[in-house]
Amino acid sequence: MQSYKNHIRFYPAHHFIFYPTVGVLFAFALRKAFTDETNDALWFFAAAIVFLIGWLSFMVRQHYGMTVQNRIVVLEMRLRYYVLTSQRLEPLEDNLTFGQIAALRFASDEELPPLLQRALSENLSATDIKKAIKNWLSDHRRI
Repeated sequence: MQSYKNHIRFYPAHHFIFYPTVGVLFAFALRKAFTDETNDALWFFAAAIVFLIGWLSFMVRQHYGMTVQNRIVVLEMRLRYYVLTSQRLEPLEDNLTFGQIAALRFASDEELPPLLQRALSENLSATDIKKAIKNWLSDHRRI
């Protein structure tokens, strides 16, 4: 059962294999850079390369996946809001952040319209919206 407390999702290949490996290689290269006096510049260069590989892989993975997911979330919320209210969400979107829209998607059909109006009138943060949800809709397909 998904809720506010357990909705964070991990991708094991990245979070538990790739990034720890990059971290260990970075630490090893830095240690060698400070202890190997004859090749310290080479080890500093190796540490910089490992760091860049880790950082770039994180940024690219996040950027592409999140950009597509964010577009889908907005489209999903537009459809859901229209089905529930027979009104378009687009006029309200300018007054909501993406974080608020994403948080609202966890609300049940019964809670969504009034919670959206409350988010607009009280300018609730995404965290406040998630905490206000009583009947949480799980999302096990997101990145």
